[in-house]
Amino acid sequence: MSDIALPWPPTRLDGAVVCVGETMAQVVPSDGQRLHEAAQYAIGPAGAESNVAISLARLGTHAAWAGLIGNDPLGIRLRRDVERYGVSTDLVRAMPGERTGVFVKDPAPGGSEVYYYRFGSASTLMDDRFAEAVMASGPGWVHLTGVTPALSSSCAQAVRRIVAMAHDASVPVSFDANHRPPLWPDTDTAAHVIGEIAASCDVVFVGRDEAEALWGTRTADAVREHLPQPGVLVVKDGSVECVSFDREGRTVVPALPVEVVEPVGAGDAFAAGWIHARLHGMEAAGCLRLGHLMAGFALTSHSDVGDLSTDPALLVARAADSRDWPTSAPLTAARPLR
Repeated sequence: MSDIALPWPPTRLDGAVVCVGETMAQVVPSDGQRLHEAAQYAIGPAGAESNVAISLARLGTHAAWAGLIGNDPLGIRLRRDVERYGVSTDLVRAMPGERTGVFVKDPAPGGSEVYYYRFGSASTLMDDRFAEAVMASGPGWVHLTGVTPALSSSCAQAVRRIVAMAHDASVPVSFDANHRPPLWPDTDTAAHVIGEIAASCDVVFVGRDEAEALWGTRTADAVREHLPQPGVLVVKDGSVECVSFDREGRTVVPALPVEVVEPVGAGDAFAAGWIHARLHGMEAAGCLRLGHLMAGFALTSHSDVGDLSTDPALLVARAADSRDWPTSAPLTAARPLR
């Protein structure tokens, strides 16, 4: 097994939102053709955690991605591409002799299909030592997802170790359930592990549909009954609404009307918007609205991280303003605030 120790002492990232998890090389036809017909392909970074870090950096929040990549050309490229968005990659380790995970997207009118080639990738080697190095960097916030504990037993332990160390250091931890059935041996295992980790985190994001698949909960209130522990629980119900539960009570914000181009990455953008708003002291409804706005950019783009063409300050101002919500679509550079 390769040595995954980060340089010691690790780089200090005081106050940064550190997003921990796997980023893979995404291969997609650049001309929009089906995979078996395309002549040209584009390669870019794709991973729930780095997606969140990229969206946070675009909004102006100091963000870092922490993870393991192969010491190969794809790993070098991923690290470089993520850095170009303004995300710190000081907590990314290139593993000698290991390979970077890959997945291929096959665009189709009825919805894209994805083929993963990630088994045994460098990211599966995350463990307690990596978790300790990440926490030694001094994050101000940690973001995790349910993808990481599905990759390997050592990854699951790394997630648990990060959560425990963050609590000891009074560092908030957000967790997106991100249930990916192909990564788990069965639903019962996923339900147990994701539920266990979610119950130990400060902020939890979960889709109403994935919560129903995991725990049989049909409504947002039922999800809250199942997960009473997190200080904040955000239940996303697709194009309908988002409901958040916290010590102040229950808050509902309807979703924005958008014409969906590609749903991949919308949940990550939502999480970034919510975290950014929370760090700037916004109340529950404002956090949900900024989450919706960021998700809207991802939903209307072929890119996993969307095309954020609006001044972040305008987005924050729009999230703080409930007028006309949700009749107005996501802001664009050409559409000023009313």
